[in-house]
Amino acid sequence: MTAAEYRIESSQPFAARFLAADGATQFAVSNRDLAVSLAAKGMTGRGEIRVVHVPTGEVVFRKPAPQRAEWSEEL
Repeated sequence: MTAAEYRIESSQPFAARFLAADGATQFAVSNRDLAVSLAAKGMTGRGEIRVVHVPTGEVVFRKPAPQRAEWSEEL
């Protein structure tokens, strides 16, 4: 396995409690479980968060952008 086999990415700045570089849009991670758990717990302003397997380009996890209140039918 290479040093950075998975990439956490988003079109918006990414913030997570367990990552020191808040505000970046990409992070390289060597472990799939770690990448998915960081992405699941991470937040962006309005963007989707994805975990990509770098060698194949396959998206292995996707967290959709949060819904805005005015788009929701439930108020």
